[in-house]
Amino acid sequence: MIVLNKQTPQYVWYASYGSNLSKDRFLCYIRGGKPEGSEKTEVGCKDKTLPKKEKTYIMNYPLYFAKKSTRWQSQGVAFIGLQEDKKHLIYSRKYLITIEQFMDVVKQENNGEELHIDFDYVKKNRYKTLKNSWYGTILYVGEDEGIPIYTFTADWDLDVPFNKPSKEYLSMIIEGLKRYVGLHNPEIINYIVSKPGVKGSYSDSDIGKLIN
Repeated sequence: MIVLNKQTPQYVWYASYGSNLSKDRFLCYIRGGKPEGSEKTEVGCKDKTLPKKEKTYIMNYPLYFAKKSTRWQSQGVAFIGLQEDKKHLIYSRKYLITIEQFMDVVKQENNGEELHIDFDYVKKNRYKTLKNSWYGTILYVGEDEGIPIYTFTADWDLDVPFNKPSKEYLSMIIEGLKRYVGLHNPEIINYIVSKPGVKGSYSDSDIGKLIN
């Protein structure tokens, strides 16, 4: 288990794949505030220091949209499967934040419930479900600069009905893909429109209209 040192913060990378692809949206989890298009004001982390670094990161997991989020117009939100699969590609943005900040982000994603994370266990076993909730499963997805990379998802591993995400939610993802990942419009459309929950609910033209 990682032991927290109050004098020397320890860091992890948090790899985002949903609305937190947008830096402005993610910083509401750090500083607090209401993201554009969201219906919930976030409390932020105890430590409101901005991420030390951020980078684009490719993950090989299936991405899909499910459930009905009260944050996002009671429509679907993004999850990833638990099994790594090279035929799938996810664009993510990873943020270098302290362990305590990561735990605070997880807490906000779990309706304010504080979850104990044994980071060493997760790294050794690849993932661990802390709570049977939407984002109660912590995944270890790699390492960069000697620092582990973690994200979170649900434990049902695609065994759930897919659901259409709202335009507001997709707009956050699209903003992150364009502004921070650097994808061109056709790449964004091809990436988004093929994902379960979006496929059949939005056309190429619909996605194109959401790109600023």
